[in-house]
Amino acid sequence: MDISMLRKQLVRFRFVLLITLFIFSVFLLCLDYSFLTTNTTRITYLVPAVRNNNPKQVEIEIDNTPSNFSTNFNEIICCNTTYNQNSSVTDEAKNVSTIHDEGNRRKYIINSPPPLIQVNVDKVFTKLAPKKLDPCLGQYIYVYDLPARFNKDLLKGCDTLMKWENMCPHLSNLGLGTKIVEKSNKKVLSKKNWYATNQFSLELIFHNTMKNYKCLTNDSSLASAIYVPYYAGLDVGKYLWGGFNISIRDESPKELMKWLSQQPQWRKMSGKDHFMVGGRISYDFRRRSDDIEDWGTKLMFLPEASNMSILLIESSGYENEFPIPYPTYFHPKKDDEIIKWQRKMRNKKRDYLFSFAGAPRPNSTSSIRNELIKQCESSKSCKLVGCYFGQNKKHCGDPVHVMDIFQNSVFCLQPPGDSFTRRSIFDSILAGCIPVFFHPQSAYKQYLWHLPKKGSSYSVFIPEIDVKRKKVMINKTLLNVSKSEVLAMREEIIRIIPRILYRYPNSRLETLEDAFDVAVKGILGRIEAMRRKITNSYHAKVVAV
Repeated sequence: MDISMLRKQLVRFRFVLLITLFIFSVFLLCLDYSFLTTNTTRITYLVPAVRNNNPKQVEIEIDNTPSNFSTNFNEIICCNTTYNQNSSVTDEAKNVSTIHDEGNRRKYIINSPPPLIQVNVDKVFTKLAPKKLDPCLGQYIYVYDLPARFNKDLLKGCDTLMKWENMCPHLSNLGLGTKIVEKSNKKVLSKKNWYATNQFSLELIFHNTMKNYKCLTNDSSLASAIYVPYYAGLDVGKYLWGGFNISIRDESPKELMKWLSQQPQWRKMSGKDHFMVGGRISYDFRRRSDDIEDWGTKLMFLPEASNMSILLIESSGYENEFPIPYPTYFHPKKDDEIIKWQRKMRNKKRDYLFSFAGAPRPNSTSSIRNELIKQCESSKSCKLVGCYFGQNKKHCGDPVHVMDIFQNSVFCLQPPGDSFTRRSIFDSILAGCIPVFFHPQSAYKQYLWHLPKKGSSYSVFIPEIDVKRKKVMINKTLLNVSKSEVLAMREEIIRIIPRILYRYPNSRLETLEDAFDVAVKGILGRIEAMRRKITNSYHAKVVAV
């Protein structure tokens, strides 16, 4: 092929290429012109910028271009929320208001909410539908329905519970005893709810009060604690005198522990969430040997009982023992009765510097009672209520007489007796009389839930050894306590009066806490602490594995 023919072919190729390019250009022009030339609509928002809790409006412009995943070109994508311009305004868009509209360029303002400071947060949450929280959460108690031999049958045989005394009258009126009728015109007691309550009737009082507890449950799976209503003190009282062999004494405790260990509720925590009340001192339930001459039962040395929490009127110092007050004579039904009594004790004129109600211990070389009685008898400032045989003992057992003496005394001597503690401690506090202790185990190391931690805030302490060695004169020591100190201590004991008395079992107090309430709160806290300890220990083992 010559050069002239080649040139002709190139000219034709150029011509075809130009025609093709022209046709393609025309095709492009025929496409949707509006699509290619659409102006971007920019939406301007003024949004809050909070600095130092001062809201400011900030202007933001957002292109009104279609989303990459939508074929609806009237759609606006903003702030992770999709709105359709052709649809009605959604709830989220109601805070948006147009302030300027210029062609396809629109400016909006988002109505700024107030800054979320604490006050506004609270307002928001108060407008939410209120959730009804369970007021008993963490306070539910499940009560076992024990076989009758462990409680009800003991009451039926009340005349056999103590060798020296018929307990039937003391266990009447839900365990409070016979009602006191004051015959004198002194008006020592308030008008209502005074009973001749026996110091060993706490188990029955506690059980009957528990029946009216506000957070009882029949569903043990909801319970934070499980109460075992065994009348251990009434049971052991039958066998403390008379030389009963140990197999008889230990029969009921062993049968009870066997019964408990078979219950499904026991397996949950091996009894660590169980508690019971012993209406006597710890010593009565901790027989160390199987010698028939040894005292009491072995209840609290049984393995199952060692897992439980025990409420007692006096502790021996074991970690599962928790002392609670002896019952007193006053069992109010309403807060107002307590408040009126406190007012009366606060205003009471007291004629005696100190008093002592109790019997001597002539055969005990370790007791300081003989010395205290001697000093009291030799002082004109002391009033003695001697609990001897005969007429004096009758006065000692008369609640009206005892309360009258305590109400007229500034200080009440509280030495150890058969054990470190005495019921008289709580009678004196109820009377507004400042207790004088001689041993730390009489109160300071006992009633940690119910009495103030600082012993000197409500009592006077005189070391027992100083009395034994006759280094101290009670009268002189108490006279040296300043008037301001006396007033402060008296005010403190009057303040704690509600915490050391047990209300009438069928009643509930509204604002005050009595000894039962304090004890229940303490036991729930103790069991919850053990539950957390078990859980944390389990988690630690899992992590270690």
